[in-house]
Amino acid sequence: MKALLDTHAFLWAVAQPEKLSAKARQAIRNGDNELFLSPASVWEIATKSRIGKLPNADRILEELPAIVLKLRASDLPITRLHAQRAGGYTSAHADPFDRMLAAQADIEGLTLISKDRALRQFGIELLW
Repeated sequence: MKALLDTHAFLWAVAQPEKLSAKARQAIRNGDNELFLSPASVWEIATKSRIGKLPNADRILEELPAIVLKLRASDLPITRLHAQRAGGYTSAHADPFDRMLAAQADIEGLTLISKDRALRQFGIELLW
């Protein structure tokens, strides 16, 4: 399976794996799966850290390259096509980070590891 980590799934995999569902935990730990991390998630973590919504995220941001390597995840660059799709979605879902993750999962044919069932409105495959 090729899977994109939602921001909360990435954070929980790193700091609180017990919060992941059994399916999500198994998918992340399975070395046969290809995992991806979007710059949108890093942007979201940095933003929420700056405004105090993720007070312990500084350590994760400082150690990000090693953490991503340990998870065996790869960066998934944001392309113009991703941006166009994310901006063009007509659904009421307003979170720009989620819209970008949905667009990336959709265009790249990835399963999105996420607890957020509202993302189903984008027609993508979710695993939780």
